[in-house]
Amino acid sequence: MLDRRLFARALLLAPLAATTSTPAAASADAQALLAASDAVRNPGQPFVTTVTLTEFRAGRRVDGNTLVSYSRVLERGGQFATLLRFVAPARDAGKLMLRNGSDMWFFDPNTQASVRLSPQQRLLGQAANGDVVTVNLARDYRATLLRDEDVQDGERRARRAHLLELNAATADATYGRIHFWIDRDNQWPIKGHFFSDSGRLLKTVFYRRFEPQLGAQRPTEMVIIDGVDPQSVTVMRLSEWRARDLPATWFQRDFLPRYQPER
Repeated sequence: MLDRRLFARALLLAPLAATTSTPAAASADAQALLAASDAVRNPGQPFVTTVTLTEFRAGRRVDGNTLVSYSRVLERGGQFATLLRFVAPARDAGKLMLRNGSDMWFFDPNTQASVRLSPQQRLLGQAANGDVVTVNLARDYRATLLRDEDVQDGERRARRAHLLELNAATADATYGRIHFWIDRDNQWPIKGHFFSDSGRLLKTVFYRRFEPQLGAQRPTEMVIIDGVDPQSVTVMRLSEWRARDLPATWFQRDFLPRYQPER
């Protein structure tokens, strides 16, 4: 059973508290703010982390899976490439998913077949394929500062935040538009509203449980709430962070059949 207090907070969080604008907010460099928030979420070197997804309905756990994520920045463009290895449940163990630029592939070692995926496809619950790969938002979106305002974070604490509107600037972007709240004092991501191309709210994501990982305080938990049904919640937890030298060859489609699981 999901902690009732956590779930109640997720349902009761209000989008806004107060909305005031200041000259400092108006003059802030929105793209630089977004890049600074990217640096909080993502290490600057190749790294490995374990991703645990848990789906809840009305506070009750209904599904889950675990993956190991290998990420490194591409030499061209500065965006991340990510290789994901499925660990659990047992039926999916050993399967792979690769994101490199606009290409996303799923590979099943039993059939030796690779299938093209869409980043918008659901992986589990409210988590889409594009949500579990490492992304520098400043590389895929053009940011505009809308205003500074008070907002509640995932712990129901009041935070003074920059509200940015992000519009897709590349074909690689998973979402057409995002509203993204960044802490004014430390550039930590607070939450995001993720919209479809038609403008429908798809999900709200809260960034929580900041911990020291690979040289900085980083969010280790994301609470993803369905845009229509707030009782549908998926929690994504990141653990076992470690830096690792990851060869560029790992992030090519033709490498997938040759991948050997770590021992």
